[in-house]
Amino acid sequence: MKVGIKVGDVMTRKFVSIKPDITMVECAKIMVKKGVGSVIVRSDQMLKGIVTEGDLVRAMAKSLNKKKTKVNKIMTKKVHGIKPGKDIFDALVTMKKKRVRWLPVLVNHKVIGFLTEKDILKIQPDLFDIAFQNVKIAEEEEKWKRIRAVDEFRWVREGPCHECGVFDLLYKIGNRYLCANCRRKESGQWEE
Repeated sequence: MKVGIKVGDVMTRKFVSIKPDITMVECAKIMVKKGVGSVIVRSDQMLKGIVTEGDLVRAMAKSLNKKKTKVNKIMTKKVHGIKPGKDIFDALVTMKKKRVRWLPVLVNHKVIGFLTEKDILKIQPDLFDIAFQNVKIAEEEEKWKRIRAVDEFRWVREGPCHECGVFDLLYKIGNRYLCANCRRKESGQWEE
């Protein structure tokens, strides 16, 4: 399902990059200052790796010295990139297969841009379903159990309550739509 939009058209050109010899704490400060969750590690424009928030957290959990440990010791070295001429659909498929939310954009192993799922979904929101198919949601089974357990009490639409006229989330009771308060009154669950 090619969409006709190229990676090079939507990639971030002013991405944040660092050198491999800076420390973890310097890297974290840069990420905070720039408001990003990951940075490209490169040397002479060549991709060396990437450091994500997750990489920093894992390093901290191992009790590495954040003031002395260089990012080249903690970075993700096996990074999958994409060419700027590829369709954004191909990029999204690659992200899904590799289980990443970002791809460096490469020409001859040189980083020229950075592409994230957000970049793609801002431009082509109908690809949302593809991006999040098979995503495991934390506690997914427990959430489904709760949803099924309260199914009979679930609100079904928004609008004015047929009883009191308040605009709210409405529950179908018989052939009427009632707000939560009126539903409780009608079912005898009202607490004064």
